[in-house]
Amino acid sequence: MYTGPVGSASLTQQIHDYNVHVDRNDVFWMIPVRHDAVAVDFDGSRARLLVRGLDVFDDHDLANSLTQGLGLPTPPIPGVFPVRAKVSFDVEWDGALAMAQIENDSQHFKGSFLSTGATIGWSAEQPGFRFQSDMPPDPKANLVSVLGREQNGVFFT
Repeated sequence: MYTGPVGSASLTQQIHDYNVHVDRNDVFWMIPVRHDAVAVDFDGSRARLLVRGLDVFDDHDLANSLTQGLGLPTPPIPGVFPVRAKVSFDVEWDGALAMAQIENDSQHFKGSFLSTGATIGWSAEQPGFRFQSDMPPDPKANLVSVLGREQNGVFFT
């Protein structure tokens, strides 16, 4: 979250950065979710990801997230200790606008991709702060959404 106008993101204007931190395998910004949190009907051009009350940290800004709370000397961003928080989100993709088939044998990659419409409802809660996105979400606020079915690496056949 930023204090400046939408589209002018600046590290010095960031006031919240919610994430799950780096795991023991050095993977960041990704976590497993319950199996029933995801529903996909690729042939019907729709999918949904619904997560409620996910435990995360608010590192205040990307600089503190990536430096584990040490901040940055330039631009000057002071170190901030992370705060425990909970986030919830409901992402819905619906309706094929365009389709692309991609195959790259040399990279062992192929897939079918649908450009779709999408909406996101999102909220965060922590001591002294709560945020809720516009409800219902505005589909016109979406810039790009893609559903994909792909194969790569050892699964490429």
